[in-house]
Amino acid sequence: MSMSTDEVEAAIEAGIPDSEATVTTPRVPDEEHEDAHFAAVVVSPAFEGKSLVQQHELVYDAVGDAMTREVHALEIKTYTPEEYEKHGE
Repeated sequence: MSMSTDEVEAAIEAGIPDSEATVTTPRVPDEEHEDAHFAAVVVSPAFEGKSLVQQHELVYDAVGDAMTREVHALEIKTYTPEEYEKHGE
């Protein structure tokens, strides 16, 4: 069983203060294999002063145990609000 994009967004936003997450499925899901691949763009002031690895760890921690069960892969882009204004999607 996999999570929906809304559920992944909610988990990220609940786990990272003042964050806004946009989660999509970057490829067509294969229902036979339940390969839940997601892509997340996360904007939060909590990323300020943190390395890219630390930012991504915050996202993985927010998704929690679902990373080992319901989420097969998670492509992550993280931004502070200022970075998103300049370089965001």
